[in-house]
Amino acid sequence: MLNKFERSGGEAVVQYLDSNLRVVKPGAYVRCAVTGAEIPLDELKYWSVEHQEAYASPEAVMMRITGKALPKT
Repeated sequence: MLNKFERSGGEAVVQYLDSNLRVVKPGAYVRCAVTGAEIPLDELKYWSVEHQEAYASPEAVMMRITGKALPKT
């Protein structure tokens, strides 16, 4: 479980598990594998255990799965 005391500035290294994550190297954020956006650890909701990567939004997940951008509405 993420502990507020484990955070420090910079990018964290995280192991993504089925229903949790393990901080390997403390940091304040991880990067979205699709957009490159910084995702604060306390706001991280989407990741892939299989690919061991984080996503900033459900749209980023779909882009990763389909390999293409979603149409703009």
